[in-house]
Amino acid sequence: MTERIRRVDANNLRREITFEDPKTWTKPWTVLIEMGKADDSRHMIFDSACHEGNYGMTGILAGARAEEKAAKK
Repeated sequence: MTERIRRVDANNLRREITFEDPKTWTKPWTVLIEMGKADDSRHMIFDSACHEGNYGMTGILAGARAEEKAAKK
């Protein structure tokens, strides 16, 4: 897998991920994701390393499951 992130201009990024494994696929294939700058924090992009060891997520998900279970009763 090869990942490239390029700045297209001041407000846009292009992320290309190419998968190449002759044992799995007959030819390489690429995913292209174009991203524009967002004006608010709801659309922030976090590196996955920022979420390693994020134990708070377990509590958030458990709470959501409990609310769903309570709503079904």
